[in-house]
Amino acid sequence: MVRVGILGATGYTALELIKILLRHPEARITRLTSRQEGQPHVASAHPQLVGRVDLRLDDAEPGALIEDCDFVFSCLPHGASASAVKPLVDAGVTVVDLSADYRLRDLATYEAWYGEHHADGGRLGQVPYGLPELFADRIRGASLVANPGCYPTSAILAITPLLAMGFAEPDDLIVDSKSGVSGAGRTPKLMTHYPECNESICAYNIGRHRHTPEIDQIVQLAAGHSVQVVFTPHLIPMDRGILTTVYATPRSDASEDRILAGFREFYHGKPFVRVVEHLPGTKDSAHTNFCDLTVRVARGRVIVVSCLDNLIKGASGAAVQNFNILQGFPETMALL
Repeated sequence: MVRVGILGATGYTALELIKILLRHPEARITRLTSRQEGQPHVASAHPQLVGRVDLRLDDAEPGALIEDCDFVFSCLPHGASASAVKPLVDAGVTVVDLSADYRLRDLATYEAWYGEHHADGGRLGQVPYGLPELFADRIRGASLVANPGCYPTSAILAITPLLAMGFAEPDDLIVDSKSGVSGAGRTPKLMTHYPECNESICAYNIGRHRHTPEIDQIVQLAAGHSVQVVFTPHLIPMDRGILTTVYATPRSDASEDRILAGFREFYHGKPFVRVVEHLPGTKDSAHTNFCDLTVRVARGRVIVVSCLDNLIKGASGAAVQNFNILQGFPETMALL
């Protein structure tokens, strides 16, 4: 059994992670941490866990984590995660970081978009990006993996086959994404206050959402040169789920049937990407680790629709997928 610790165990992604790990036959949760005072029982933060996990939330003291854990998931926010992760990795503990602290390769880009000093900037550019469908070979054998953001996962899985297989032009990419409110986290904010978000859909952070450079960075690998994706996120009044629509200019021979066949070929053997004929909805992938993709060609555009659960495939499910790869377990263990 792999002894597992979770940093920042009070949020939504941590709850989903705990629930997945409880059914994982090779994992045993040994430490749960929180920056809250008083070492409350985890069930006080997550009543769903009453009778399922008997652990208290303590502070993230590195020595105790190093002694009690073989593997750690960090669910701390950006800025706080790197300072907690660094001593663990230095001591030989394997870590999947669910924050943004290790996703970007360039320190200046991180500091410009996140406005934070990076506590472990020397590792940027050396940490594999934890999207198994594209980077499993880099993830395998790593000591630290940067779990992707939820919006970027939905966009990158939709865009990469278009560019890698030559179906679309790389210089005209529009990403329109809609996310449930849980994507904003559990900390109360005016924008996610019930009277503000209920019965309303709104765009936000156009041109300045922090997932933008993350999408650009990975998509340019398929394009073969620098790209700038136009990314517009929206908040929709539901708990969970992301629907992303990608618009691109097709190459002249890129028919709908040919692109769909290409997507199936590209994701052959990737158990958590489903290329479907129908137009998927967020309920189809809710509470699962699947990303559903389909393609349409209309009015001179190729349109890719991508759906996933922002808390599972967009966060905790992907983290366990990475855990399985890192530990040599079947990739689907505890996720199907």
